[in-house]
Amino acid sequence: MFLVNGEKNRSIYIISGEVSGDMHGACLLSALAEKQPEVSFHGAGGPEMRAVGGDGIRDWVEQAAVMGFWEVAKHYRWFKQQFDEMLAEIVELNPEVLVLIDYPGFNLRFAYAVRERLPDIKIAYYISPQVWAWHKGRIPKMVEALDLMMCIFPFEQPIFQDAGLRTVFTGHPLVDQLAEKKEDTPRAEDLIGLFPGSREREIASLFPLMVETARRMHTNHPELRFEASAASDKLAAQMQGIIDAGGLSAPDVITLRTGTSQSLMQRATCGVVASGTATLEAAVLGMPYCLVYKVAWPTWVIGSLLVKIKFIGIVNILAGEKVVEELIQGNAQPEQVEKLLTELMYDLPAREALRSRLLETGSKLGEPGAHERAAAEVAQLLK
Repeated sequence: MFLVNGEKNRSIYIISGEVSGDMHGACLLSALAEKQPEVSFHGAGGPEMRAVGGDGIRDWVEQAAVMGFWEVAKHYRWFKQQFDEMLAEIVELNPEVLVLIDYPGFNLRFAYAVRERLPDIKIAYYISPQVWAWHKGRIPKMVEALDLMMCIFPFEQPIFQDAGLRTVFTGHPLVDQLAEKKEDTPRAEDLIGLFPGSREREIASLFPLMVETARRMHTNHPELRFEASAASDKLAAQMQGIIDAGGLSAPDVITLRTGTSQSLMQRATCGVVASGTATLEAAVLGMPYCLVYKVAWPTWVIGSLLVKIKFIGIVNILAGEKVVEELIQGNAQPEQVEKLLTELMYDLPAREALRSRLLETGSKLGEPGAHERAAAEVAQLLK
């Protein structure tokens, strides 16, 4: 431990590897800074974490946020370099606590390596890795490496706690985030939302499917309008190119906006959503939808061998039963999406029943204040 004027330099090392993790990390750091103002922060994240934590946080999210076995394998050398640099850095710093946010492919390996080199360090994991879906055999090793698991889904707590790992259900940060986004606005009865995800690969794979669905539906029901939300200007340009290629550039068919997904979920009658956090947002905001999911075939084949759960959509997993329809890989076809969206648009009882089930499922995410509860748990490790 470094010494400053004869006293310990109290520090936390923190790692997130995705845009969502950067946001959660920044909120966690803000809450920690209020509770422990003397603590310094180091590690890796994105621009939001760096803005809160300072120059000790490296910004690597844009390069690190890749998905799938095949995609990660193509960038193996870069990830190995980052791993080695961070490991050397944390060993030199010898912080009191290591906080890992989601991103299990990197973070679990990092936790094991750090535990070997710094046996006395406290290691906390925030937003628990979904090993219950793809590798339960890892849990005993996690119990040995970690001191604290902080879960954002209630069904996760007994999985880790029963294995012997101190586990806390903090609630889901989405509850706070969406509370600030609530709008008092009626839903447009002719509007369907298109949500293709927040990564270039997802856009390339899923948005052409959504655009073709819109073309088919507009042909059969010309009164319908469609709106898509892009996560960034860069992705908006990619999406606009797909809209243009599909011949649907007219503003009365597909409107494209940037950074308006939560608003659109409150204005649209229903939608089609890429598997991921957006499906949970749609549930909390009460927008009926169907889920679509496609990945590279090598990733799908390997994942199919590892993943041992009945559903892909987190809403269905949280409910413990099928709430929303899941169109996966070869089943994610325009005619299938068109069929489901047409039913949601024109079958009012079915749509309202789904909306009710979504809101009920979303209520399982806990009360506001997830980041503050997580920060309080990390602060305890400092004492």
